[in-house]
Amino acid sequence: MLYQEEIEGTIIKAIAGFYYVATVESGIYACRARGLFRKLGIRPLVGDRARIRVTDEQDKEASLNDILPRRNALIRPSVANVDQALLLFSLRSPDPESSLLDRFLVLMENRKIPVILCFNKTDLVQEKERCFWKERCEACGYTVFLLNAVKGEGVDALRSLLRGKTTVITGPSGAGKSTLINQLQDTVRMETGEISTKLNRGKNTTRHAELIPCGNHTFICDTPGFTSLDMPGIEAQNLDSCFPEFSSFRPECYFPDCAHMEETSCGVIRAVKEGKIAEDRYASYRRFYEELKEREKRRY
Repeated sequence: MLYQEEIEGTIIKAIAGFYYVATVESGIYACRARGLFRKLGIRPLVGDRARIRVTDEQDKEASLNDILPRRNALIRPSVANVDQALLLFSLRSPDPESSLLDRFLVLMENRKIPVILCFNKTDLVQEKERCFWKERCEACGYTVFLLNAVKGEGVDALRSLLRGKTTVITGPSGAGKSTLINQLQDTVRMETGEISTKLNRGKNTTRHAELIPCGNHTFICDTPGFTSLDMPGIEAQNLDSCFPEFSSFRPECYFPDCAHMEETSCGVIRAVKEGKIAEDRYASYRRFYEELKEREKRRY
């Protein structure tokens, strides 16, 4: 029997050309997207609110007819309509990379998505190293948690920040995302992986983004791990706004369009010399700025 009514739901998973849409009253439907999406260059994303038309109620099949307006969208990880991002790095195996961490923070700042920073595997490092990463990121204005996800240490403190929100959990492969997600909810059990001793990198156990319910109006989105990130949609002239610790020093710059690179009387450069901005954060800024300028040259 065919059904013609349209109903609304949320895309919770996308695999092999099927979009799984969860509805409030009727459950989850496996949907094929209309060819119109491809013609218009629209790619449905996990987290999208969508309209579907039921084609087979018994087998829970439907067509994906429309994507409702998005509040925000990320390319990597590919997810839409998130309230916040939980970025998980490990303190050892694999070791944290400041440039990769800063690159992700820039992406979230550019999208105006709040970030919760978590450093996992606290049992593998000394107190001095734990404090270094926590203090480095808190000085930039971020909320930081130290975790041992295997033992559940520090996980309870996270739950209140996730309640009632859709949170995308992402980070490098091997940081422990699947282990953390298993601690945060008991609806879906995520496969956990091992670390490659040759590359000191994690083996990716998540191959697609997926929304997982973990309480009333609360969702976490698991995403594939990454080892590198591009910065699409960011212009060099706007990069400084993606470093929140620069904001109080920008008014001290002599030039209103100061790039904070080689200019004299630059408030940001002065703050770096005075130890008010971390040198490695500023090094990341310079690296990203030059990368974006080079990309702009190739564009024109």
